[in-house]
Amino acid sequence: MTTTATSPHVLMPGTYPEWDMAPMREAYTLHHLWEAPDRQAFIAEHASQIRAIATRGELGASTELIAALPKLELVACYGVGTDGIDLAACRARGIRVTNTPDVLNGDVADLAVGLMLAVQRRIPAGDQFVRSGAWAHGGMPLATRVFGQRIGIAGFGRIGGTIARRLSGFDVEVGYFSRTPKAESPHRHFASLSAMAEWCDVLIVILPGGEATRGIVDAGVLQALGPRGWLVNVSRGTTVDEGALLQALETRAIAGAALDVFLNEPRIDPRFAALDNVVLTPHHGSGTEATRRAMGELVRRNLGAHFAGRPLITPVA
Repeated sequence: MTTTATSPHVLMPGTYPEWDMAPMREAYTLHHLWEAPDRQAFIAEHASQIRAIATRGELGASTELIAALPKLELVACYGVGTDGIDLAACRARGIRVTNTPDVLNGDVADLAVGLMLAVQRRIPAGDQFVRSGAWAHGGMPLATRVFGQRIGIAGFGRIGGTIARRLSGFDVEVGYFSRTPKAESPHRHFASLSAMAEWCDVLIVILPGGEATRGIVDAGVLQALGPRGWLVNVSRGTTVDEGALLQALETRAIAGAALDVFLNEPRIDPRFAALDNVVLTPHHGSGTEATRRAMGELVRRNLGAHFAGRPLITPVA
């Protein structure tokens, strides 16, 4: 725990980069939950003092944690996804919630396009082919052409729209799945995810997490995508039925997948490692220094605004 006599007390379920931790230590009394050998005892000891939680998207703030903190006023999330935070419990008690939207849109869009290129053009396999010396004995298998394809984007919020703009230079046809059409978008709208999967060559998933989208990319959607179709997931591991996906990959019911998110991160299903038709990255969509610095700054600005009595910068609830 970092102690400052008169500063607000903030609980941190996990650490932030040091460039954020240093100014936060100066401004707040920080309680490092991740260091506590007995977390329940630690929370009980400090619960009466804690006014804010500074969390990360994958850590969230559970119903139980929120209920254990009677003085909680704010949950500030380092990340755009708030599906790990019990928003209903926060609203019921008037607890404010913030996240870090927009600053990571470009990075996630870049990675989505990069993953699509990597899996279809077999870039990781090509790298290994050269490194291993196999090139000296003949050429590697041919890859899949990207330009001229149909790309379906599942989820057309800020990041989905940014992905579409990135794809505008690739000579592809773009469609999107969302609850309502976007009047400003020139792209084809699909009200059915299965219909879009049947139409497209590549399905890029950037839907929000949570119960409403849990397993939405199911066996039926994968069957519609078909043996020449590719899946890219940069959303949440929960949006895809992982068992159905593994079966589809193992049986070549789809051509392949590029995945930045999984169930049970970081201890993912070992079956993925045995597949030669996947590209895997460690939930690194926002993983550049510039974006992570911007995310941390936005968390700190929200904390500062709250404790100064000013309007929150990026309120969710």
